[in-house]
Amino acid sequence: MAEKSNPDIILEMKHIVKKFGPVTALKDITMSVRRGEIFSICGENGAGKSTMMNVLSGVYPHGTYEGDIVYNGKICEFKNIRDSEEEGIVIIHQELALVPYMSISDNIFLGNSIKKGIAIDDEAQRKMTRDVLAQVGLDEDPETLISSIGVGKQQLVEIAKALTKDLKLIILDEPTAALNDEDSFHLLGIIDNLRKTKGITAIIISHKLNEIAASADSVQVIRDGTTISHIEITEEKPLNEADLIRDMVGRPLDSRYPEHTPKLGNELFRVEKWKMHHPLDTNRLVAKEVSFNVRAGEIIGFAGLVGSGRTETAMSIFGKQYGSNASGKIFLDGKEIEFPNVRSAVDAGVAYATEDRKTYGLNLIASIRENTSLASLLTLSKHGVIDQDVEIKVAEKFRKDFRTKAPTIEMPAGNLSGGNQQKVVLSKWVSTSPRVLILDEPTRGIDVGAKFDIYEIIDKLADVGSAVVVISSELPELLGICDRIYTMNAGIITACLDAKATNQEELMRYMTSTTPIAPENVYV
Repeated sequence: MAEKSNPDIILEMKHIVKKFGPVTALKDITMSVRRGEIFSICGENGAGKSTMMNVLSGVYPHGTYEGDIVYNGKICEFKNIRDSEEEGIVIIHQELALVPYMSISDNIFLGNSIKKGIAIDDEAQRKMTRDVLAQVGLDEDPETLISSIGVGKQQLVEIAKALTKDLKLIILDEPTAALNDEDSFHLLGIIDNLRKTKGITAIIISHKLNEIAASADSVQVIRDGTTISHIEITEEKPLNEADLIRDMVGRPLDSRYPEHTPKLGNELFRVEKWKMHHPLDTNRLVAKEVSFNVRAGEIIGFAGLVGSGRTETAMSIFGKQYGSNASGKIFLDGKEIEFPNVRSAVDAGVAYATEDRKTYGLNLIASIRENTSLASLLTLSKHGVIDQDVEIKVAEKFRKDFRTKAPTIEMPAGNLSGGNQQKVVLSKWVSTSPRVLILDEPTRGIDVGAKFDIYEIIDKLADVGSAVVVISSELPELLGICDRIYTMNAGIITACLDAKATNQEELMRYMTSTTPIAPENVYV
């Protein structure tokens, strides 16, 4: 007798196995999603979360995997994304698929144009764009260029695009990885509203446990390509984050942040009255006399909302990568020094791990080994020739230390998950044994277990006398790992706070302040 389908279940994935050559990415994945729920998938980087969703959406077509996808009670054999979209399944990847210099309307209807005869009906597309933007709470002109709106709004444009396709099941892969807390919860609120008003089911892949606890109805944990647990979340039985972490990483984490007693030395790095203008609008100041210092063995943080100027200031200091007409003074070991380019900064022992790993951090077609050694080629070379034995040893060390999920260091960086790519960026700079290390969003898109490993590596760098500067949108992270925290708003430093004596509320107050910190309180 044929098995009856449950009308309350919209999706089942049964015994899914997916291999890439000799590597088994999914070993026996089974999951069941109820109609109209918000279903979360958790796991470490490389656990197989994105691979699961690529199987479901047809990115990996039927025939390239084992097992069955049962959707709305019938077995589906999707050959491509178009097949799954025709059934109302839409996936939004972590790296947004929007064209920056096309309008919102053109992006929404790219490959799905409304026609009037043989011509595109621009007016009909603009009208529908306004309708779907209103459904996600965006009041933007349809002709606005994608490059003119922030990442948070771009995420909403992707969801609006999905709403033009008779959406029934939406899959979001790390949708809030690049967003601050306010934008993250706004996005999740939009998803919840679509669930309530349109009956849409959502599958969300996320590492942010607080967001999962606040938004999901259930969560499935996978580890090493295998289903580990399925947890129902209710008001009566809220999510136990400790249990979730244990399931994700295979071991308990008693604390999110390692215990660390700083060993502070003398001032190692100082920036005085750093000013920098926008690269295109040279009348606009992006950094307005920014001053800070960091001692040997110290970890300082920079907190600020989007547009505060944190990243731009760091890029400008590190070899003038950003901006125009930069001025101010930089001191290393008490001696004034200039960084006219990146090479000069690296030669002086200053390193900067970018938040934009794909554009600035990695050569995606090069291997993990080649990327890891990229910043330290001189120290790995003899008479201008790279010592490959040493290069391999260094790359292997950091692959193990950072728990980078890859079968070999010869794997191209572009084949790694986003979080594992970030680990390679960090490996590249930590392998140089920098005197000053600037980390811009170092744990973005990284799972909770790997975060702990990275925090330990930061602590070890500080313990050997390096000065560490951490830029992060996660305020608990700054409070958990830093000794002092500077707050920024609109290009100015508004406070310098003892991390152990402050809290998120005080940080946020100064992050929104327009009053610059008094000069005598900048340095410690």
